[in-house]
Amino acid sequence: MAPLRPPAPEWHADSGGGNEQATGSTAWGNGMLTGIVIDALDVALMDRFWRDATQGRTDGLQLRFVPTAEPKAHKNRLHIDLAGGPDWETEVARLLALGAARVDIGQGDVPWDVLADPEGNEFCVLRPGHPGVLADSGLVAICLDVAEEDGDAQRAFWQSQADWHAVESHDWGVRLRRRPTSTVSLVMGPPAAPKTARNRLRLEVTHRDGEPGEFLDAGGNEFHVTG
Repeated sequence: MAPLRPPAPEWHADSGGGNEQATGSTAWGNGMLTGIVIDALDVALMDRFWRDATQGRTDGLQLRFVPTAEPKAHKNRLHIDLAGGPDWETEVARLLALGAARVDIGQGDVPWDVLADPEGNEFCVLRPGHPGVLADSGLVAICLDVAEEDGDAQRAFWQSQADWHAVESHDWGVRLRRRPTSTVSLVMGPPAAPKTARNRLRLEVTHRDGEPGEFLDAGGNEFHVTG
C-alpha cells in the first residue's frame, strides 16, 4: 500500500457568516463514520423521501439534510445504494411512487436500477445476488467515486477516519464495513466524477476529541466532523 499523503487543508465554517475558509492540517484517526450529510432545497421533502425510501433501515447511520439554495448541477461523487430484495421490480415501483425518477448517467445495460431522488441525487437499487449485499431492504452501500491514482490513499484515509475496515479489495475498488456482518458498506473505486463544486452528499464522522467542522479527505472530497 502506498503511504497516505498528508491531509488536504481543513475547511470549517467562518464564525461570521457561514463562509468556509481553509486552515492548516490536523491529526487524523480515532473517528467513526456515523452518517451522510445531504444538501437539500426542501429539507422536509428530502427527509421524508429518504425515511420512506430506506424504511428506516440504515444500520444506525443518520441521513442529515441541510438547506441550500443551489440546485444539483452535476453527477454526485457520493451516492447511496438500496437493496431491491427478491421482489426488486415492486421495490423500484414503490420508490418511483414516492417521488423518485429513472435517470440515465451512461450506465448502459447493468444489473441494477439507477434512480434519482426528488432533487436529482442519483442512487441505485441493487437486485438479488448483487455482490456484497447483506440485506433485502434499506440502505446497503455508500459509494464514493475515487480516482485510480487516489485509491490507496483513500483506502488508508477512510479506514483510519471511519474506523471501518476492508473486507473486499478488487480491481473495481475496495469495500469497507464497520463489522464483517454490518449491512451497510462503504464502497470506493474509479472512475471519479470531475470535482467542479462542493459535494452535495458528504460523509459525516464523529470524533470524541476532534475539532468539529468540514474538512477534505485524501481525494479532495468534503466531509463533516462532529464532536
